[in-house]
Amino acid sequence: MSEFRVWAPEPALVRLDVDGEVHAMTRSDDGWWHTAVETAPDVRYGYLLDDHPAVLPDPRSPRQPDGVHTRSQLWDAAAATWTDDAWPGRSVEGAVIYELHVGTFTGAGTFDSAIERLDYLADLGVDFVELMPVNSFAGTHGWGYDGVLWYSVHEPYGGPDGLVRFVDACHARGLGVLVDAVFNHFGPSGNYLPRFGPYLSSASNPWGEGINIADANSDEVRRYIIGCALRWMRDFHADGLRLDAVHALVDTTAIHILEELATETDWLSRQVGRPLSLVAESDLNDPRLITSRDRNGYGITAQWDDDIHHAIHTAVSGERQGYYADFGSLATLAETLRRGFFHAGTYSSFRRRRHGRPLDTSTIPATRLLGYTCTHDQVGNRALGDRPSQHLTGGQLAIKAALVLGSPYTAMLFMGEEWGASTPFQFFSSHPEPELARATAEGRKAEFAEHGWDADAIPDPQDPQTFQRSKLNWDEVGAGEHVRLLRLYRDLIALRRSEADLADPWLEHLAVDYDEEQSWIILCRGRLRIACNLGAEPVTVPIAGDVVLAWGEPTVNAGSTVLPGHSFAVLRCG
Repeated sequence: MSEFRVWAPEPALVRLDVDGEVHAMTRSDDGWWHTAVETAPDVRYGYLLDDHPAVLPDPRSPRQPDGVHTRSQLWDAAAATWTDDAWPGRSVEGAVIYELHVGTFTGAGTFDSAIERLDYLADLGVDFVELMPVNSFAGTHGWGYDGVLWYSVHEPYGGPDGLVRFVDACHARGLGVLVDAVFNHFGPSGNYLPRFGPYLSSASNPWGEGINIADANSDEVRRYIIGCALRWMRDFHADGLRLDAVHALVDTTAIHILEELATETDWLSRQVGRPLSLVAESDLNDPRLITSRDRNGYGITAQWDDDIHHAIHTAVSGERQGYYADFGSLATLAETLRRGFFHAGTYSSFRRRRHGRPLDTSTIPATRLLGYTCTHDQVGNRALGDRPSQHLTGGQLAIKAALVLGSPYTAMLFMGEEWGASTPFQFFSSHPEPELARATAEGRKAEFAEHGWDADAIPDPQDPQTFQRSKLNWDEVGAGEHVRLLRLYRDLIALRRSEADLADPWLEHLAVDYDEEQSWIILCRGRLRIACNLGAEPVTVPIAGDVVLAWGEPTVNAGSTVLPGHSFAVLRCG
């Protein structure tokens, strides 16, 4: 006997359709409808609302084998096969995270094909794999941020069973798994939830209508979100979540949904007996997210820090357009590395207002902020989806890596960064509706045309070749200069693990020296000095010591070291 329950306060009548056979359901006062039917364990089912003939998928569908517009399928999480009982888990704080998109990480674009590359990731030395969204969305391929059935796993990747195999294989290799969860909007195709209940709010954001987490009848919507979050960690053994664009969650209640989610995540962590982490993406520069709840914060484990990315990228590359305008100097880089946020109650020219709030570096460790040189956003949201490796020298890429991996921050890589992948990561979609497909393509071109780009040069997200171009070329890993850069990343990650000075999470212990005119900067981490020459010509820096790791051939003299152009050296002093 299978029990079926659905929250649907909007319709006057809800019926269950099981493989074409219709069954009556009983409504409770709280808007939940329920019934029990004798079925096969993998039966297809859906709901009929009022007198409309369309059979709609379950808002909490465990599986969508034929896409988001069709019947759901039962899937029993308790029947999944796991071998990870010995996995102790770990927190993301201080870890090295590897962000990847399942569809482009390998040629086949599935969980099973990604498993074949896990030994490579373990050898690289990373601690976590962060999956871009794997929830169900319309079409065969896309970034995943247009999900509409949050509880189910995108079938072309391998569905729920494929995700189980992937997480189990990661844990077998000592790798944790984070799942990117999008709770700030629904995608434009296949969102039938408003027909069931008040899932949407009066607010909106750049991606669509907002989610009802604070208006009337929002309690069950909040439970829908939190239940989905806990499902990834409970049923699929994920070690945590990356929470997409939490600044778009408009919550005016006394207990913010992020605080509520953090509280329940901590409860689940105690139940499963292993650490569970929440990593927020936020552009607010608001320390409350990562401040502990006993200090009136939300208690989120960590958050992405775009200021670190912007400060490093602009200083190395020289780019200054758009939101990079306030960055670019070594003074800005030094300030950001020392304080976590550059905009901390200071004026942002891009926003044309004050932005952010200072981080209390005496109580909040740097490991609660993620530093990175690339993300899916910082690559894929460029007009052409071009990577830094398509413009910078190997030495410049090495400097960026040294600044991130040698910093006190939790570090994150974006797939292929570690070998300087030449393939782009472009914005791609596969909306099945012709009008939506056309609007997406035209909107993308118009957006960049406003900023001076030739509209004809912008890749069409609906063109299958845009998706194919974005797949990693694994043949590069063992070729040419890619080998050297990959070796450096492995060495930097290993150094980060072996040197106690690099594990110090407190920004008050970090000193940064620099010379704007000569283009050098030095991070002081205990006895270690990470000296970088961002210029193209050799430069003398005022430190000396034993060379622990370097890009280029540094010359150590009495009291000083000569660094070649576009190079760095890690020196042990004293």
